[in-house]
Amino acid sequence: MHTIQQTPDVVVVGEALMDIVVSPQGSVEHPGGSPANVAYGLARLGVPTGLLTSLGEDHYAAAIEQHLHGAGVNLLSGSKRPGKTATATATLAPDGSALYDFDIAWDLPLAAPTGLPKILHTGSIAAFLEPGATKVKELLLHAHKRCVITFDPNIRPALLGSQAEARISFEDLIPFTDVVKLSDEDALWLYPGLSLEDVLQRILECGAGLVVVTRGSEGSVLSTREATIVVPSVRSAVADTIGAGDSYMSALIYGLLQHGGAGLTPKALESLGHMATKAAAITVRRAGANPPTLAELQAGLPEIQPSAQ
Repeated sequence: MHTIQQTPDVVVVGEALMDIVVSPQGSVEHPGGSPANVAYGLARLGVPTGLLTSLGEDHYAAAIEQHLHGAGVNLLSGSKRPGKTATATATLAPDGSALYDFDIAWDLPLAAPTGLPKILHTGSIAAFLEPGATKVKELLLHAHKRCVITFDPNIRPALLGSQAEARISFEDLIPFTDVVKLSDEDALWLYPGLSLEDVLQRILECGAGLVVVTRGSEGSVLSTREATIVVPSVRSAVADTIGAGDSYMSALIYGLLQHGGAGLTPKALESLGHMATKAAAITVRRAGANPPTLAELQAGLPEIQPSAQ
């Protein structure tokens, strides 16, 4: 059984992969994977962060590891395995449309931390793709009620079975989590026909303490059983939206760390949403998954005025 040593403040569990974009102009590669992006964003914010992932033994793994270490992410023991590193290839047509091809094998050693982090984060492909998804669930069962658990499904339909099966997998994990963050696109795919308010209510009823739905340029909604807060987006010139949702998630986790064990009052929700929205706005202003540093997050953008519902 794998043991996590010297537990950092946040442990992220999930895939790290190489994103490959092929266009008529050539091929561009950059490290990606939602959990790896979240870990990278946390480290950029100065949070001691460990990533438990599954990297092969090739040049892609070396490039991903260098990228993560450059921000200060600690790649946890058990994250290396024989074989190829996962890739996600997007082939762009001249009209800008894309065809996606995933080459991903996801598995983990059974993880049994001797000391748990303050916050454990997981989601994306890692929470759905077997055999690793079962081990992720076992880790959540082990950590439930012993640390704060955050979860972002970050739905990738091309890698999932039916929508009904994916929703069952999603809802099976919610009782073992404290915070669930998803995009409005995730919500629409998981719950076609349900209003945003009904989706929030359903996830809260499944057992989440806080549900956050990001809505791109329309801002985000943070909801507990007691309050719902709407945080508008910051108007930004958009370079691209790559990594914006992961940057939001990193800053949300950072805010939860700063907040500690205090209750999620409407004022606290406003503060969390404000900070995460700023992080996403900084990220979309520049190319690629390039999240802010703590200095950038604490400076700069105009104030946001949330409103309670």
